[in-house]
Amino acid sequence: MDQIPRFNPQQLTAIAKVLGDTAKGLTGSEISYFLNDCKIPDVSPDMTKWKRLFNAFVEWQNEKRVGNHVLMFINRAMNPVQYTADLDLFASRRDELNVVLAFCGMTVAENGRVRRAPVAQNLADAMERARRLHGALANRKVHEDVLKFCKAELLDENYFHAVFEAMQSIASKIRALSGLRSDGADLVQEAFALGKTKAPVLAINNLSTETDEGEQQGFVNLVDRALRDYPKSIGAQTQG
Repeated sequence: MDQIPRFNPQQLTAIAKVLGDTAKGLTGSEISYFLNDCKIPDVSPDMTKWKRLFNAFVEWQNEKRVGNHVLMFINRAMNPVQYTADLDLFASRRDELNVVLAFCGMTVAENGRVRRAPVAQNLADAMERARRLHGALANRKVHEDVLKFCKAELLDENYFHAVFEAMQSIASKIRALSGLRSDGADLVQEAFALGKTKAPVLAINNLSTETDEGEQQGFVNLVDRALRDYPKSIGAQTQG
């Protein structure tokens, strides 16, 4: 394999968050196996999955001064043989990785291996990329509010920025639906949290069973984490 230039911190963060996602990412044992298979030292095995991957990638990249090991890990993790029982998971991970890799001039092919791809260098390229991404998301019935962020001017900067802008819009959407004026975690709790004596301002179901209440609480945790952690992680990387 040719020498691959080192990935920047934003790119490594995004790759690690796809592969180490709490709900849809690799398991802890899978991470251990693939790191060992790629001869990448597991420098922080007790950390959360995505930070564990990020630290492993950074340490090895700093030592070797190339990004080859990151692609090697992706190739191992995306081997289609491992997804024969869950084709949707393969498609989902591949799509998310390709969003990150697009402006690195790479893509994960249908065989699960990373290959080179044209890099979007100008607005025309970004517009074409935006149309393709918009079509792919529309086919997956992604919410129309998300599709707003498949704009060429956002994608021309980078996909990571487009995702950041989309995340920023969540609070505005909640305020518009609820009439509340707070922000961040306070807004999420005021709008969705289950109270002992009154129903939440916004509910995602009828809240008529324990299962419904559990689903509501899970949604609260998901949105709270998104508003609390994601913008901060991007801000830390862009300032570094």
